[in-house]
Amino acid sequence: MSYKNIREIFAHNEQWIGEQLKADPDYFVKLSKRQVPKYLFIGCSDSRISSEAIMYAKPGDVFIHRNIANVIPVNDLNVLSVINYAVNHIRVKHIVVCGHYGCGGVKTALEPGNMGILNPWLGYIRDVYRLHKKELNAIRLKEQRFDRLVELNVLEQCINLVKITDVQRALAEKRIQIHGWVFDMHTGKLIDLGFKTRKVAKEITDIYNILGR
Repeated sequence: MSYKNIREIFAHNEQWIGEQLKADPDYFVKLSKRQVPKYLFIGCSDSRISSEAIMYAKPGDVFIHRNIANVIPVNDLNVLSVINYAVNHIRVKHIVVCGHYGCGGVKTALEPGNMGILNPWLGYIRDVYRLHKKELNAIRLKEQRFDRLVELNVLEQCINLVKITDVQRALAEKRIQIHGWVFDMHTGKLIDLGFKTRKVAKEITDIYNILGR
């Protein structure tokens, strides 16, 4: 939906309120209760993606964090705060990192050029390319290489999750799982990349062990 002006948004808000109350007079009473989601969803800020819609989730089902290209820098206070709150206070059971084919952030990172303030952020994605340069450069078709970088970026961000103290503690207590997904906008399908949480955690623990166990 394209809004003509800001006032139109408020008009639609009133319409939405009426529709919710017509379907369920207690809708906002239920909505205002404490959230107890089992999922933390870390996705891309792309305006075409609705996290709740693609999961067919209801309000309160999913705790959501979004940024350009679903990146998880281990020194970013924003994402670390979200993870801390979700893991230690809401006590989610699952953390989902979800990228999408056609991601503008990933595509921009593939192209040389000075993007100003975006350069440090795109650097995280370019690091993924550097780690998988041999595989990616062997893909002749640019669009396929682009799609594969989207997938590899998701998997590397899942690995970054394992490097974070709150996540390591939750994994040690066996109360959380990590998932890497990709959303295909051409089909509407969610694709599970099969991230092996325990296997990866075991493989990198000797290097990234923060708990000292």
